[in-house]
Amino acid sequence: MKELMLGNKAVARGLYEAGCSVISSYPGTPSTEITEEAAKYPEIYCEWAPNEKVALEVAHGTTVGGKRAACCMKHVGLNVAADPLFTISYQGVEAGLVICVADDPGMFSSQNEQDSRHYAIAAKIPMLEPSDSQEALDFTKEAFRLSEEYHTPILLRMCTRISHSQSIVEVGTREEVPAKEYVKDTQRVMMTTNSLKAHYRVEERTQAMTQFAETTPLNRMEMGEDTSIGIITSSTSYQYVREVFGDKACVLKLGLSWPMPVEKIRTFAAQVDKVLVVEELEPIIENHCRQIGVAVTGKEVIPMVDELTQGRISRCLGRPEKAAVALEDEIPGRPPVMCAGCPHRGVFYTLSKNKCMVYGDIGCYTLGVMPPLNAMDLNVCMGASCSGLHGFNLAGGEKTEKHSVAVIGDSTFVHSGITGITDIAYNQTNSTIIILDNSITGMTGHQQNPTTGKNLRGEPAGKVDLEALCRAVGFRRVRVVDPNNLKEMDKALKEELAAEEPSVIITRSPCVMLKEVPKAPPLKVDLEKCNGCSLCMRIGCPALSLRGDHVEIDNTQCIGCQVCMQMCHRDALIV
Repeated sequence: MKELMLGNKAVARGLYEAGCSVISSYPGTPSTEITEEAAKYPEIYCEWAPNEKVALEVAHGTTVGGKRAACCMKHVGLNVAADPLFTISYQGVEAGLVICVADDPGMFSSQNEQDSRHYAIAAKIPMLEPSDSQEALDFTKEAFRLSEEYHTPILLRMCTRISHSQSIVEVGTREEVPAKEYVKDTQRVMMTTNSLKAHYRVEERTQAMTQFAETTPLNRMEMGEDTSIGIITSSTSYQYVREVFGDKACVLKLGLSWPMPVEKIRTFAAQVDKVLVVEELEPIIENHCRQIGVAVTGKEVIPMVDELTQGRISRCLGRPEKAAVALEDEIPGRPPVMCAGCPHRGVFYTLSKNKCMVYGDIGCYTLGVMPPLNAMDLNVCMGASCSGLHGFNLAGGEKTEKHSVAVIGDSTFVHSGITGITDIAYNQTNSTIIILDNSITGMTGHQQNPTTGKNLRGEPAGKVDLEALCRAVGFRRVRVVDPNNLKEMDKALKEELAAEEPSVIITRSPCVMLKEVPKAPPLKVDLEKCNGCSLCMRIGCPALSLRGDHVEIDNTQCIGCQVCMQMCHRDALIV
């Protein structure tokens, strides 16, 4: 049976067909749909873990118990999972373990553009890279086979364009894989002599997989009529190369991107006049070719920054581009903004009004940096706001403590914020943390998390009590406020900043995009009272616009949150 399938959905299908039993993940664009789609198969237990480190440890524990397992994450999530990753590589596996990581060239929803192939090399873990949905399914199944044959975890590297594009997939049936019996082996305890012996085994495994790379159909030479140039490529870059150069080109496509073959590359290079390496981001293939004595052209002409496209490759190589569809009118820029009625808007308006230094974090609330709010100073990674604010106040002392806060979402807080606030409570900087509790993981598409009381499938689950947790780690000052009540929000902020001890403000109001959240009727404008002063525009709500001498409300966007009503001194905004 054939089906048009999203790349991520194809990976999920591959996990299903391979007999995977457990998937533990943390949502992160562009990887999220893999786990969401896999959860539709009742044969696979799927869960959202608090973070990627936990997810990998859960998946690994499942393989220790004898069943095939996987975990999924985006590229920056692999940073979080790196600690267990390196040691699991040494330890090896018996049941198959596949780690799906989705990179984001172009940074469409990420704070950096790192290349996960570096992790494969550093952790000495084989990596497969599909270039379409069919390969996404096939490579996932092959990853489990290789994992068990070579006793190693396998990295399956996706990227935004493969994850979120669709192509035809031929689906198969599920393979029911018997559980492997657990056998106690103290050599798995990674310490001193055991670890040293394990490193020898890893190097032997790498040599064996390098030999495998020479013959596997994962790496294939496609020899065309034109031998004036040969292109070595992988992943989505392969698709662009085929669009630019056509069927006559000679191409070496690397589906196993680490370890890479040696003789196969040399053989390919010997059959063409010159070699071009086309790869997104880092010169991984290029550097390998040069190390084995193959002269190539690479990053001299192919950019290292931003995602590639067939047009970009054509321009870099001076080749004719396919004609683009011309638009009659120029499309105006549409910067991202928080949704109309977003509960974070009142928080950031209050922070901006009070001229606070705001140490931000990762989530949809990062949009608080956008004008007119301009209410975020920096962000780093998941959870860094809490520990970062602690360091900021260590440097500034009383000068900064009364004017600085950290903001962090509920899901991000559970992911990595708890240890940061523990450091604050333990070492007692006068720091104020604002936990933005919108009852969901909003940025990646409304996934449940440990604070919502529901699991991945929407079933009842354990629920973290944020207030109790904050008190348990040592905070005496913990309060909950409604962020849509601007007076209450302002009062809470001023009081906690003035306090002579660490404090937590939990702003609790559900994401307005949740279907179950009731919406009030849109507000109206009393044209006799509105003088177009634009005070209400300072909150940056997309439902509000200034039309001549009065404000206009978009009834299709306004959800009646009434935050703008609190801004108006003339009572011109009415229910």
